[in-house]
Amino acid sequence: MNSTIWLALALVLVLEGLGPMLYPKTWRKMILSLANLPDSVLRRFGGGLVVAGFVIYYMLRSRLGG
Repeated sequence: MNSTIWLALALVLVLEGLGPMLYPKTWRKMILSLANLPDSVLRRFGGGLVVAGFVIYYMLRSRLGG
């Protein structure tokens, strides 16, 4: 696999781990509140994250000349 993909995965893991490490009670409340949301809201939220990720990727890729 490309080293850029591994670096991106490592960054995601670091960012995902910060919440439960620094604020476990708040993180748990957030996860419980997300679990109570309807599927349609979760799908829209997930779709928004995917779109945001593609936009950031495209912007970085075009800026870095890749």
